[in-house]
Amino acid sequence: MENASANNMWGDYLKNHLEDVFHEAPKARHFCDNEQDANESARLVKAGVKKATSNSLLGLQYRNEPLPKIGDYTVVTTWEGIAQCIVETTKVTLKPLFSIDEEFVEMESGGAKSLAHWKEIQWDYYTRELAEFERLPRESMIVVCQEFKKVFER
Repeated sequence: MENASANNMWGDYLKNHLEDVFHEAPKARHFCDNEQDANESARLVKAGVKKATSNSLLGLQYRNEPLPKIGDYTVVTTWEGIAQCIVETTKVTLKPLFSIDEEFVEMESGGAKSLAHWKEIQWDYYTRELAEFERLPRESMIVVCQEFKKVFER
């Protein structure tokens, strides 16, 4: 990890979780593609309200990013890279966008949005995400639904 704030948080976590000392160092990341949403998402994760995230499979493939796996750790940061908490991936499901249900939306957004509102926001996000690859989102595109639990915060 190149992020000092995330490195320090991971070190603090390991002090009390020696069973994970040989675990691959987690990625440090913020959610969303803008400062306001990234900071709000970090706050919701830290508060235990946001328990999931989603990415387009196509976007991950174009960016050469691996699929998340159960047991992966992530240091959740603000937009500025300030570590807020550590989460552990508990479930990964690949689904077409049209099959995302209200249960997943509740975990991802903390119940603040309807399914229709979530899809509208996500459609805009996927449009921006795929634009650099000259691709457009589709209702049938595969979405990587990642569920997680918060395991550490300061």
